[in-house]
Amino acid sequence: MTKPSFDKFAAMLDQTVDSIPPHFLCDLTGGFNLRKGKKREGDYYILGEYIEDGIGGCFIVFYYGSFVELLEDEPDDCWEAEIIDTVLHEMQHHLESQAGRDDLAQKEMQELVDLLVGN
Repeated sequence: MTKPSFDKFAAMLDQTVDSIPPHFLCDLTGGFNLRKGKKREGDYYILGEYIEDGIGGCFIVFYYGSFVELLEDEPDDCWEAEIIDTVLHEMQHHLESQAGRDDLAQKEMQELVDLLVGN
């Protein structure tokens, strides 16, 4: 399989985010953003991230290059599933932030601790 072009990926992402009901997007002032590059933290590629910025507001960024690194030879349905999973994951961060919760962030931190400590 060949990877989707950046434009095709953007269309796949748009289709997913366009299906989110507007009331879930309250205070997502910067909306959804797509970057061509990849982002890494250590050995891990970051597919997307929820950002709260005092100046830019709240927004979600997706990294096409990170998806390419992880899914380059996978069929389109795998790309679509990963896009949906990533959108849902980042939206959970947004909704928890709006509710004053950080359950997902705590879960992610515990997963990182477990990986680093070797549990």
